[in-house]
Formats: sequence, C-alpha cells, structure tokens
Amino acid sequence: MQIIIVGCGKVGSTLTQELSKEGHDISIIDMNDDVVEEISNNYDTMGIVGNGASYGVLMEAGIENADLLIAVTNSDELNLLCCLIARKAGKCKTIARVRNPVYSEEADFIKQNLGLSMVINPEYEAACEITRLLRFPSAIDISVFNRGKVEIMNFKVKKGCILNGMQIKNLHKELKCDVLVTTVERNGEVIIPNGELTIAENDIVSIITTHKKGMEFFEKIDMIINPVKDAMIIGGGNVSYYLAKQLLKSGIKVKIIEQKESRCEELTELLPKAMIIHGDGTDKDLLMEEGISKAGSFASLTGLDEENVLLSLYARSKMNGKLITKVNRLRFDEVINSLDLGSIISPKYITSKYILKYVRAMNNTIGCNIETLYKIKKDKAEALEFYVNENSKLIGIPLEKLALKDNLLICCINRNGNIITPKGQDHIEKGDYVIVVTTNVRLNDLGDIVRR
Repeated sequence: MQIIIVGCGKVGSTLTQELSKEGHDISIIDMNDDVVEEISNNYDTMGIVGNGASYGVLMEAGIENADLLIAVTNSDELNLLCCLIARKAGKCKTIARVRNPVYSEEADFIKQNLGLSMVINPEYEAACEITRLLRFPSAIDISVFNRGKVEIMNFKVKKGCILNGMQIKNLHKELKCDVLVTTVERNGEVIIPNGELTIAENDIVSIITTHKKGMEFFEKIDMIINPVKDAMIIGGGNVSYYLAKQLLKSGIKVKIIEQKESRCEELTELLPKAMIIHGDGTDKDLLMEEGISKAGSFASLTGLDEENVLLSLYARSKMNGKLITKVNRLRFDEVINSLDLGSIISPKYITSKYILKYVRAMNNTIGCNIETLYKIKKDKAEALEFYVNENSKLIGIPLEKLALKDNLLICCINRNGNIITPKGQDHIEKGDYVIVVTTNVRLNDLGDIVRR
C-alpha cells in the first residue's frame, strides 16, 4: 500500500520503521529537514520537507494515489486539518492522533463528521491498559480480545511458585483450570510451547482464558488476584488524568504528586475526588511522608523515562504493591526487562500497535479481517484475532488436517459467545473469531497460518 505519514517525531519514526518492514510504500512529511533526511535514509522512504496540511505538499507526496494518510504531528488541530485536506485531495483513508483531553469526549463526533477512519489518543489508551492491570495486579500485561470476552495475561514465575518445574501438559491435570499457555519468554526469546516444555523460575508465561477463569487460575497458583485499593501516581500529565478518572470511577483511591503548581490547580478542578499533592515526586522524604511503603500500587508517569525507571526501582525497595512504569523509548529493552519495573507502558508503542492493526486489516486478503493485533516482545511474536467471513478457505476443515506453519498456535475460537479451546477435531466456521499466536510475524490473513 501507499502510505503517507505526516509528522516524524517518536511515533512517526516508529510507524515508518514498522510499516517499511511490512513492505509498504512510505512517504514522510515534516517541517524539520534534518529529521526527514535521517528517516528517509534509514528506511528508504520518500521524504518531503513542508507542512502536511498544504495541498501542494500533499500532492507532491502522492496523495492522489495514496491508500492511507497518518497524521501524528504534535498538534491535534494540524493532524485533523491534514486528514481533512487529504480526504478532499485524494480518496485515501485517514488516521489522526488526537491527544487533548478537551477532544476526548468528542472523538466519535470528530471521526464521523470529518470522515476519519480512526482517531487515536495514546494517553487515553495507555490509561485503559494501566486500569486493567490495577484491577488484576498479578499480571505484567493484559491483552484483550473478543471485545473483552477473552484475555491473554502475562505473568512472571517467581521462586516458590507451584508452576516452577511443571510440564505444560500436566498443568490442567494438576490445577484443574481451563487455561492455555500461549507463549513462554525465556532469556529474551519467545517460545510457542508444546506440552513437553517445563516451566522454570523467571519465565514470563502467557495464558489465554476468560477473565473469570483467569482469576481462578491465579488463585490456585497463589498469586494476588484482588484489585488494588489505592494508587500513588507520580506526574500529572494526560495519562495520569485519564488514569485517575477511570480509577476513581472504580472506587480506587488516587493520590497524584505533581511538581507544577498550575497543573495541580487544574487537576484539583478536574478531579475533585483525587488527592493532588504539589511537590517533587523524586523527593524520597515526600514519598515516604505520603505513604509509599503502604501504597497498593505505584505508577511513575512523568515525562522522563530515566526518572520513571529510577522512581519504580526506589518504589520496589519500599513497597510490595503493583508497579507501573511509563517508558516511551524502548531501544534498551533488554536492560529495562532485566529490571524489576513491574508493568511497562509505552503510549508511543500503543499508538503504533493500533495503527498497525488497522493497516493489516486494510491489507488482508479474502476471507478474514484482523480485529485485534498485539506484538509480543516487540517483533518476536504476535497475537492476532481474525473475524472469519464466508470467503475463508479454512472453513469446515478439522484443525488436525491443516498444515499449520511451525511456531504457531490456534489458541481460541469464539463462536457466538461460546469460548472454545480448540483441539484437533475442532474446525472453523463462518462468523467465528479466531485467535492465533505465532512467531511468524506480519500475518495479514487467517489463510497465512497454513503452509503454501
């Protein structure tokens, strides 16, 4: 596909990298000529220096033949204007990043009336992910499928855990829980396991199940299942605002420590039920005074990755509650993953994930639509949810007769709300939602799971 990306900041650069890997024809537009030159050279894309809302600049970028325009500049209004002009100048679909909380309640109205294909708010989506984790603190990460009916939950096997030394094939017999192990991450590598694999200490295990059955599983392996009762949040940015709003609705007490007095005043008006503290979140005395040692959860959500990492490390030394760390730059992920930072959240990565899912859905062949896409350990594995329509060539064939690619697992079928853990004699039907986990990244269609 021909794709135009307006804005070459962190998100634009990440999208260019990911979409170039998938073989798309990318053009980038930005006002900064140095950034345009660097990204163009690194990813072999066409770069144009200029304003993405200019009709002439868009024409130069090939808007008439483009399939998709993605506007991710630092200005919400510019992103919306880029999309509006692109819709008039060409026939492409458009995606806008819109971050201002003022627009958050109007996202559907903006999308419909401007003819946008997608409006993405990374801070809001990050807050949603954090909220899910605080409701289920045993998990490092939770990926939601089938509109919340099915979840993939990641957790770390710690010393003394009942799973340590257990073969996967014995898991159901020993625990009598209806869960399926989808991946095991060990020493930085992601494994699609068979029944013979033995779970070991420090493995990061992913299971797929319903929320209720997941609760039963974590209870049987003696891991915390109760939602947190309170949250200490460092930094008063948009992620913190969206998060506090959601937590307060759930009855969770919220305390936000913010350094800027003017922002504290804003948050006090916006979040009257939250406790807003004006102070330096890196002040150890302040953190102890505000009760960090007794906090049920701690989220370091400042604008500085380094500060968030150090804050979480300090919090871990003082408390046993749930940790959330916001990290936008994931280049040193091996180092970050070796630290005990709890659950790591990246708004930039979340934006990229949602847009990639949409692009895959546009690019898919006959038979299936990608509904949900999650990357596991960056590019090492993916979990995808497909909707099966009448054109799929896999309908009616028993799974045991499909020549599936290596390192691939069909881990769930949702048929009219009935969640099926598939076995060899099961088959796929029209209208099913099928979840696949694989290290064969960049699948576009359910038909790609079989060998050609």
